[in-house]
This record gives sequence, C-alpha cells and structure tokens, in this order.
Amino acid sequence: MAAKPPAGDPIQDAPEVTAPQHAAAGLPAIGHTLRIAQQQMGVGRTARTLLKVNQKHGFDCPGCAWPEGEKRHTAEFCENGAKAVAEEATLRRVTPDFFAAHPVADLATRSGYWLGQQGRITHPMYLAAGADTYEAVTWERAFEIIAEELKTLDSPDEALFYTSGRTSNEAAFLLQLFAREFGTNNLPDCSNMCHESSGSALTETIGIGKGSVSLDDLHQADLIIIAGQNPGTNHPRMLSALEKAKAAGAKIISINPLPEAGLERFKNPQTPQGMLKGVALTDLFLQIRIGGDQALFRLLNKLVLETHGAVDEAFVREHTHGFEEFAEAARAADWEETLTATGLERAEIERALAMILASRRTIACWAMGLTQHKHAVATIREVVNLLLLRGAIGRPGAGVCPVRGHSNVQGDRTMGIFERPAPAFLDALEKEFGFAPPRHHGYDVVRSIEALRDGKAKVFFAMGGNFVGAAPDTEVTEAAMRRAALTVHVSTKLNRSHAVTGHRALILPTLGRTDKDVQQSGKQFVTVEDSMGLVHASRGNLPPASPHLLSEPAIVARMARAVLGADSTTPWEEFERDYATIRDRIARVIPGFQDFNARVAHPDGFALPHAPRDERRFPTTTGKANFTAAEVEYPHVPEGRLLLQTLRSHDQYNTTIYGLDDRYRGIKGGRRVVLVHPEDAREYGFADGAYVDLISEWTDGVERRAEGFRVVHYPTARGCAAAYYPETNVLVPLDATADTSNTPMSKSVVIRLEPSRPA
Repeated sequence: MAAKPPAGDPIQDAPEVTAPQHAAAGLPAIGHTLRIAQQQMGVGRTARTLLKVNQKHGFDCPGCAWPEGEKRHTAEFCENGAKAVAEEATLRRVTPDFFAAHPVADLATRSGYWLGQQGRITHPMYLAAGADTYEAVTWERAFEIIAEELKTLDSPDEALFYTSGRTSNEAAFLLQLFAREFGTNNLPDCSNMCHESSGSALTETIGIGKGSVSLDDLHQADLIIIAGQNPGTNHPRMLSALEKAKAAGAKIISINPLPEAGLERFKNPQTPQGMLKGVALTDLFLQIRIGGDQALFRLLNKLVLETHGAVDEAFVREHTHGFEEFAEAARAADWEETLTATGLERAEIERALAMILASRRTIACWAMGLTQHKHAVATIREVVNLLLLRGAIGRPGAGVCPVRGHSNVQGDRTMGIFERPAPAFLDALEKEFGFAPPRHHGYDVVRSIEALRDGKAKVFFAMGGNFVGAAPDTEVTEAAMRRAALTVHVSTKLNRSHAVTGHRALILPTLGRTDKDVQQSGKQFVTVEDSMGLVHASRGNLPPASPHLLSEPAIVARMARAVLGADSTTPWEEFERDYATIRDRIARVIPGFQDFNARVAHPDGFALPHAPRDERRFPTTTGKANFTAAEVEYPHVPEGRLLLQTLRSHDQYNTTIYGLDDRYRGIKGGRRVVLVHPEDAREYGFADGAYVDLISEWTDGVERRAEGFRVVHYPTARGCAAAYYPETNVLVPLDATADTSNTPMSKSVVIRLEPSRPA
C-alpha cells in the first residue's frame, strides 16, 4: 500500500532557496518521478501503470496535450506526466467517513496541495441546504437533485455547464448535446482562461483556431521560435522533439522574461548521452520584458519587409489578403519604442532577424506567456504576420504551433464545447438529433462568473477541473459561486471548488483515464485530440478506485434522462451502454470524423483535416490568409512598480499541486514566493528573504492584496516579477481581460510590494 496522505497542511511560505538550475530532466527527474509514483501507487502498481502511459494500446496521459510519435519509447512519459498518473492512480481514498470528519468549513481552510493529497473520492456526496458536512447520496438521488434545480429555472440560460480539458471527446460531445437540448449555449471551458486568444487570432488570420504543424514538421524545421512558454515544466516531452530537431540542424530562439532550464539544456533520461551531457537547446535567448512580444514581432516584420528578397512574394500574392495595410503599419515600427517595450538590445534583435532570414522552414510555438495580456490576440496575429511574410504556413517544417495545456482541451472545443458555436455546427446537430438548438451566444468563463454574481445564473455544473481555483478575482469568484442554488462537480479528487459551494452542492466521483471502463456492451475506450490535431484512443487498465464510480459519459447520459425525461428522443441509454454509438453520431455531425470508429481503431489514430496545412487553403471570411495591422501595445508600468506574471511551479499542473518544490528555479518546500530581479529588489529596499504583500493596481481604483510572499532574488527581466497561481489569482480583476478573447490578463499585473503586515 502507498503511504497515507499528509495529516496536516505543511507550511508553504518558508521555502529553502538555492540557485536556479540550467538543465532539465536527467537522473534527478527519474528519481523524483519514481519517488512520487511509489508514494501514491506502491511499487508494483507503479510499474504496471507507467508502462501503459501514452502507449498505443494504453491510456492517454491526463497531463499535457503534447502528441506521441509513431515510434514510442517504452517509458513514453515525462516527470510531470508520471506525477499526474500517480495522483489519479493513487491508492489513497476519500470516503464518506473523511467528509464526516472534515466539514466544509474545515475543507475551506486547507491548501490545494493538502486537498489533492487525500486521494480518490469513492462515493457521490451531497451537501444539503444549511448543512455543514457532505453526506453520501445515491446516484439516483443525485440526479433527482440536479433535475429539481434545472426544471425550476426561469430560463435554461440560468444554468452553466463548465468543462475542463481532461474530458474525453465522447463525454464532451454528450455534455454539449445535453446543454443544447436543455436550451442553452452556456458552455464555458478552460480554454477561455488559457488559449482562447490563440483560437481567436488564428481563426481570423488562417481560418482554423488550431496549430498547423505536426510532430514531423517540428523535426524538419530550420528555425523554431518559442515565445512565452516553459516546456521543461509544462510540456516536458516537447524537449525530446526539440532535441531531435536540433540533431537535424534546427536553430532555436526562445523569448521569455525568465530563463528556463529546459530551454537551456535538456538531459534526455532515455539515452546514456542525454543523461551524462545533454544538449543545449537555445541558440538565442531574448529575455524580453513582460508583454513586449507584439512590439518585437512588429519590428521584425518591418525588417523583413526592408530586406531584399526576404518576402515570399508568390505566397503573399496568391494566398493572402490585407498586405498593404499591414505593410504600412509595419514600416512605421520604431526602434526606440521597441527597445523600450522589450528591454532588449539592438544587436539581439538583429541576430534574431538573421536567423529568421536564414530559415526557409520556421515554426512559431507559444503558450500562455502570449495569450494572457490585454493585447494577446494582436500579439499572436503579429506572429502570424511574420510567418505569412515568409510563406511559412502550409509548407513542411513550418507553421503555427500553439502548445495547448490539458490533455484534451483542444478536443473539447472540436466536440462543440463553445459558448459561440458556428451556425453550421448547430445545423448539423439539429439535422442529426431533431431538436432546434439555441442560436444565441452563451457565457464564457468570465461572463459566467458575472452571471452568478448578478443572480442571472443559478446552477453551476462542472465536468472536471477546479473552477474556483483557476478563475481570476478569487474573492469575487468565490462570492459568486456561493450565490448559486446548486453547484455540481464531476471529480476524481478534492480541490478548492468542493469547499466553495452553492446553497446545495454535489460531488459526483468519476472514472479517470487510468481506470478500466466496463459498460453493458463490454469494455469501453474513449478518445482524445492532442495539441496537433491527432485523434486517438485511450484505454484505462486499472480496477476503478471504487465500485460507486460512474464514467463521465454515463453521468451525462443519466443526468440527461433525469432532466429531459420522455420529451427527449436522444438515445441516452444507448450512449451509456456503448460509446461506439456516440462516435457514430460524432461522425455524422463534426467534419473530419467520418468513419470515426473504424479510423480510431488504428493504433496511431488519425489526423483531422487542416486546410491551411494540407492544401494552403484558408477558410477565412476573405478566403485567404489575413494580414492584420493592430496598434502596437505594451504595458506601461509606473515608477516604483513591477509587472507580475503568474506561472506554475515544477511540482504543479494547472491548479493541481503535486508537491511544494520548484526544482529548476531553486525553490524547495514552499509556494508563496515572488521572483524579483536583484537590482529591482535592492532599489525598492527588499532583501532576499524579506516577506512582502503583493498589491495589484488597476484602472478601477480597487487594490487587491496577496499576503505573505518571500522575496527571491532571481534573474528575471528588469522591471518584471513572477509568482505562482492560484495563490495570485486574487490579484487579477474579473474585468481585466484580453481584447476579443476575454481571457484574464494573468501575465500583465501591475503590482507594488509592501512589507508584510504582522500577523
């Protein structure tokens, strides 16, 4: 048996701090992986489980969405993937006795780390109105409670159906089908908080809100630009792809306010050479000021335009629209303004230009370092402008590569989890299922919180995730959730959202990716879509954590029967009995999924069509790839203030905290830290080890405070700071969002530091 979970909450604001590391993975990663896995799963279960991760007949890692190649290593997982698997396949259990011993008021005092360490939830649990403790409830009664609340709403739009990125294609399709048959498009999802800016920018510019490259393209690239991303922690298997690209001659430019160990040197734990020496990945590190990326790419575009022969004129002429307006704006880019916005030296930008001009096959990768600013969409459009100038979309080894986070976050959107569905999708849904889906737009995440706050939404249903922990403006979000009549969370483990409830609350425990799923027709599998548009099967192999668990498709199907009753002609019982019948319907509704069941039977799955990549056809409003010409923006920080970005530690995935260390950044045993450049810290009078409060300043005049953070002198860009979320989500106002995408501005937080007040 695995060790028992920690009995008390560890102190998280007194870490040990050492110098940051300059290489990722290697032997320490193996040791840490095995230690965490054995603590959670035991020795035998660890071996049986990890050898199935990301294998062709195994299960998809519940962590990141990085794709697997055709040829796979026996250990086809990374350190953080193994942690995600261990957390789900843990032998620890949260039973009704646990809830009896821990009232909601007690759970609310616990850290996210402590809650997650308690183990898998074994029974459906119900918190009655006015009660202080969850109690076990039957599944039948749970669905009756949901039906009671939904049927008494004045409008279907008073219900919210949230989805996290770990939900399978089958469950996501059923959830959006139920929501629309119920009568609402209120389908917020975790994309609204992370990559919505990518989807908005790419849909406008190339016609599809997804990346245009495959894993093979990455291996064939001449140049890979990685902006606002930390693969060493957030997508570690990407480092193997970068290693392979480097071996084939690729150059890498990394653009980030923080130096990241994984992009400095990668010690591949799967090869002797990698373990001993590793490979230096980055050829040019541009340590940019937070939010200066749009200005950088605008200037680079100007310089490309001014270089004879640098523009792919045939591609621009045949495949693009809006070039003249874009070129006029780009030619106005100013060197001095760019150096101010970016904090870079002229020689650094000129070196980047030389590398771009020397490359015929260029890929641009990015993550939330670009997507969570007010001008995030304009920034990503500027990245696309550079690739269009060079004809680097629809060419092998070239294209756009937004690196998604959670395992099936891209698949959820493909399945229709979107508050603003395309008319063609709704038409197909109506034709297939014989009901009229609502046509008006629903609420995204931010607007859902506003609706709860304002009494316009009364029921909140979450398929996975930790909505309260992930959302911005923590105090506002928690107060809004507590106004709901009913909150429902489909979960495998405890998190903060279970302690911040509506007047009534349900926790519905579900199967995880590692669990064997057997329904009336036999053993089932589900499917996922990775970050590069490949769809493949996932088959759990472990006995379920409890006999009282239901799968996500079963939960949605039974809820639909309880709520819609005999009025629904949708075969919900059939869908629960055999997931192949869900895939048959997906095949008839969603383009690219024809013969779904037959094609997904292939061990490698199949690639969804992508017109820009496959045909150089751009399904935009103009019928071509669109150049854009937004005004250049970057944060202006008042004197005496810093610009904060929120980020993950290495022992973290989204809001799931695996441990209290951030090994590569030299932080051990704590999370309440703020990373500040030593010269900035000294200028403002804060020694390394001092304790400060972070106070954010916004145009609404309201100050938000996060208390008790240890100052860590760290080599970040001057004028910039960094701290972990969700602890700093309290600093981000609900209405501080990106233009167009409405994504919270978690990477552009103006703060001042004040000495921590005495307890």
